[in-house]
This record gives sequence, C-alpha cells and structure tokens, in this order.
Amino acid sequence: MGTRIALDAMGADQGLGVTVEGAVVAARDRNLTVVLVGNEDEISQRLKQYRTNGLSIVIRHAPETVGMQESPSAALRKKKQSSIRVGLELVKNGEADGFISAGNTGAVMATALVTLGPLPGVERPAIAIIVPTLKGRSLVLDAGANADCKARHLLQFAIMGDVYARQIMGKPSPTVGLLSIGEEESKGNELTREAFRGLEEEPSLNFIGNVEGREVLMGTADVIVCDGFTGNIALKIIEGAAEFFTLSLKEELGKGLAGMAGALLARGAFKRFKKLVDYSEYGGAPLLGVRGVIIICHGRSTAKAIANAIRAAAECVENRVIEHIIEGIAVS
Repeated sequence: MGTRIALDAMGADQGLGVTVEGAVVAARDRNLTVVLVGNEDEISQRLKQYRTNGLSIVIRHAPETVGMQESPSAALRKKKQSSIRVGLELVKNGEADGFISAGNTGAVMATALVTLGPLPGVERPAIAIIVPTLKGRSLVLDAGANADCKARHLLQFAIMGDVYARQIMGKPSPTVGLLSIGEEESKGNELTREAFRGLEEEPSLNFIGNVEGREVLMGTADVIVCDGFTGNIALKIIEGAAEFFTLSLKEELGKGLAGMAGALLARGAFKRFKKLVDYSEYGGAPLLGVRGVIIICHGRSTAKAIANAIRAAAECVENRVIEHIIEGIAVS
C-alpha cells in the first residue's frame, strides 16, 4: 500500500479551487493516495473538472468547517465533524499517514494535540519553517506554536529540527544556532542564556552558539531555534521584506526606458529571485512533536503550494521522520 495523505479540502482561503487542483497534481506526480476531506458533494463537483483516471484520489465526507477567525478551543469542543477533526482522526486510526491543512492554524494544533497526542519526551510541538538563505535553506522553529517557552522546550525543538534537516533537507550534519541578540553566550534574556547551556551540553547536536537576526538569511546555521513569539515575528518580517523588495524593484524598473530595458535584461534573475522567496515552493510547515505527520500551509496557499505540501508530507512519512524524532529525544 502506498503513502496516504489526508488533505483538508475546505481550509484554504481560495477554497476547493486550490486544494482539489493541488491534490490532482500531487497524485499525478507521485505514487500516493490523496484523501480529500470535506463536503463530499462540493468536492465531487470540483473533481469533475479534472482528468482523474488512474489517480488514487478518494473523498471522506466532513460536514463542518472551521473558520479562520474561530476560537481553536471552541472549534475543538463544538465541531466534532470538521474537516480538520475528521482528517486527523484518519491519521489516528491508521487510515492516513499524514494530514495537511491550510485552515485555522490554532485549530489544527489544538486538535492534533488532543486527537494524536504529543510524542514521548516532547512537551510542546513546534512549527518549523524553511527559509531561503545565501547558502541554501535553513529551518526555523518554533514559528508560532508556543509564545512562552522553557529552556528544555528549545532543546527539544533543536533535536526535532536536527532530525528534519537530516532526513528531509539532506543535511548530514546540520549546524544548530540559537536566535538571540548577540553572539556571546552572555547575551540575550534568561531563556536564551539557559537554553544556550542546554544546547551546548547536548552531544547529538552540532551547536554553533547564538545567531543574530541579521544572520538568519545568511545561512549561518542550518537549524535556528527560538520561542514561538520571537520566531513568528522574525518570519513575518522576512515575509514582508521579501514582498516589499519584489514590489519596489518592479515599480522602480517600470520607470522610464532605461528602467524597462534593465528589467528585460534582468528578467531571468528576477524570476529566480521570485522563486527563491516564494513560500509555495516549500509547500507548508511541519508541526513537529505530535504523533503523526502534520503539515500546516499558508492560508493563501496556491494549488502549487498544496501539491508541494503533499509532497513534503509524503517525504516525512517515507523517511520515518516521526520515528527518528522519537529516537533523538529518547537519547538526549
């Protein structure tokens, strides 16, 4: 039996148009089964727009959806048949190997913890985000799951990030850095200073010390750990900066004949830059630390992003990321 990935068909901002298309693209490109979770009638109608002969795509009905503005705790209590809950139940019951959603992030995290539970030895799950750097790609975690953390949580994040970087990002000996306000061990707040000592003493990690914010995109470390409050702010700034530079360059190069001529000459470079900073290239962010492969996608995900998220989930399953994290935490 091939890999089976459950997809919250109702979660993306653009609705079924992107989730169903992304599922079709992924099922066509890889030998896997995509389980579309949501309103059966609506999904069936949308699927008719595509050629699906020979593709392994099935539908699991879920009559309820969780809105982006809904309280995660309220959704967990009141919407037992939401596409998020039903999809995660498929993973729990062994009917799917992983779950993807571009819906309410808080609801996905809360429901995953209740439905699947944390991995042994992991107190807090973490959202891990891949960011482009001058040296390739780096992994930043936590990116928003935990606003307040203890030093031991950051150590667990580092171990999980190290496993993901090895198994999925192809880094045999990833360097690990701690996001702080200075390179010296004494810099930072009480959390980072205590976390520094714990990371330094962990023999399984290639810990290189503190990493400042300006070094994140330089590729100074392959894995960068921080609390979710700091990580989420840092990544939103990176996302905004990328959009700012893209729009600013486009505007400036559209001014005058010289600018337009320069734009034509640099068209290839701009295409490569746009691809580098395009979140859809990475698909989504793994929620590491729960008993199952979970990928959280951007609400604005395109069909390409959904397809890439399915690919990422399948790679996590096939490379036994969950098992490796359990082993890594156990020996720490």
